[in-house]
Amino acid sequence: MYQNKPSPQSSVSDDPYIRGYKYLQKVGRLALEPRMIEVTNNLSDHEHLCTWIGNHIDIINANLNDCLEACHSCFHSAVRQQIQIMAAPLAQEFGIDGLCNILVHPTVILIDVGRTAPQDWLSIVVHEYAHAHIGSPGHDQQFFNIIGHLCLGLGLASPIWQPDLETYLRNWPHCQSTKNHLDFWLGKIW
Repeated sequence: MYQNKPSPQSSVSDDPYIRGYKYLQKVGRLALEPRMIEVTNNLSDHEHLCTWIGNHIDIINANLNDCLEACHSCFHSAVRQQIQIMAAPLAQEFGIDGLCNILVHPTVILIDVGRTAPQDWLSIVVHEYAHAHIGSPGHDQQFFNIIGHLCLGLGLASPIWQPDLETYLRNWPHCQSTKNHLDFWLGKIW
């Protein structure tokens, strides 16, 4: 009896674990350094994490791309930077919700969507977008001007000028952090 089996090539690309594993490798190459991407050492959790990412990353990245497009809409097309955005579990030791790698082209924004509630994802994207737009990691007067412009255009609370902008703007716009970001990436809260 003839059975219609998928080709080995299509079955590998359709496997959520493989897709998730390859995705984590890809974002690891786009991060400032690969160890910024957190993967658990527990074999069972690692498999679950990769499988969950393989099954859900497209919809998560679509939501982040909507946030990116909202940021782009605040600027004339002639001054928009080429930026790509992706979700990634960022290692706890770095203490960040997102990062902007201005050393690659196009600029890459990585957002750990497990660190905040979905209603705050736009705020994190706005912060990292401001870095991408100016091509600088600092939180200086130029960053203040761009993030203020974005906040105004997107209806978020605008920053107020402070003598110590570097410290003040590190967490602007403010977001409520979650207790354990890996709970999201393991599918415990989705």
